[in-house]
Amino acid sequence: MISGTGVTKTYRRKGNHLGAQDVPALRGVDFTVPKGGAVSFIGESGCGKTTLGRIVAGLETYDSGEIVIGDVPMTPLRPRKREPHFRRIQLIHQDPYSALNPNRTIQQTLRAPLALRARQAGRPGSWIDERAEELLSLVGIDPGYVLPRYPHQLSGGMRQRVVIARALTVDPEMLVADESVSMIDVSMRLSILALLKDLRERLGVSLMFITHDIATARYIGDGSELYVLYRGQVVEHGPTETVISGPVHPYTQALLSAIPVLHGLERPGADRVVPTEALDERRPDSGCLFARRCPFSTQRCFDERPELAHCLDPSHEHACFHPHRRQVIPVERFTGAGTAVNEPPADGGCRPAGTATGGATGTAAGGATGAADGGSAATATGAPGNGAEAASRVRTIA
Repeated sequence: MISGTGVTKTYRRKGNHLGAQDVPALRGVDFTVPKGGAVSFIGESGCGKTTLGRIVAGLETYDSGEIVIGDVPMTPLRPRKREPHFRRIQLIHQDPYSALNPNRTIQQTLRAPLALRARQAGRPGSWIDERAEELLSLVGIDPGYVLPRYPHQLSGGMRQRVVIARALTVDPEMLVADESVSMIDVSMRLSILALLKDLRERLGVSLMFITHDIATARYIGDGSELYVLYRGQVVEHGPTETVISGPVHPYTQALLSAIPVLHGLERPGADRVVPTEALDERRPDSGCLFARRCPFSTQRCFDERPELAHCLDPSHEHACFHPHRRQVIPVERFTGAGTAVNEPPADGGCRPAGTATGGATGTAAGGATGAADGGSAATATGAPGNGAEAASRVRTIA
């Protein structure tokens, strides 16, 4: 349904006594969200995932590259001509507290977009209230209780469901969920994730899920894909379970190494990766953006910037000169057969396309625990498994 090719975005700060400084948010991002499919973007704060979501929803412009909605490229169109296309994509905001107008009741909030929809479709005025009640029931809340109330009279979970209902008022073909459960109590997160998954299955809408929480990315649906962003560049991409159970890029491995271990039930991954230094974006990087922090970097990594290449599995891509599968996530101490689960192939099982087979040298920093240095934080479940197992043990790192 929607794809992006070489999308770039740079924010330019005004000059001061220290001089002006450009902040690259996206550096040539390629992505595809299939019709009815689900795609997740994960990465630490500041990696560009929210910027990408706002660009896809039409709330932010991009500097270069191309966004294609359906079969229509957006770049040649004037802003007003783009609006009908971007209206097919709706954003679910991160903060349900600020996403709703505190001076309007929920009924007033839903009536505005529904009135526009009624005019476009030639429907009578009675349809507006009927549709508002239908949408609230669809997202799992009682219309009679919610419609006359103001946002401050609702719980956080109810507010987030109202935000989702508002996004559905224009019958979108895709939802962009930007950290849609990060502001909600842990006890309510699973219900919102289940709702998004149900909407995808019942309505056939595509889902672009932006998160730093690996567990939630894992839960959004079967057949989903995962993009790992680092400093505005996609460093790894593939089927969600493939990337989580067998990451090949050191940055992805560092994120997954930050998963906490349930002592007594799990043991740490054998090859956990910890960055060698804190992130400093003020230093120029002509080669790999992760080279200064990577424990496996070579001189080539500092001199050249790797492009996305595929592993033995064509659907699994990475941007690394020394890709190697490592066991970094916690694994259950025993399975039913008494063996560890999700062990990677002995030889790493991955080589960049069209290059020699020289794997990475060295091993991960000896079994280090905790979040990666420099603020790299991730959240995830324990041992990998199916979506229901992942949802049953959502754990969070501050």
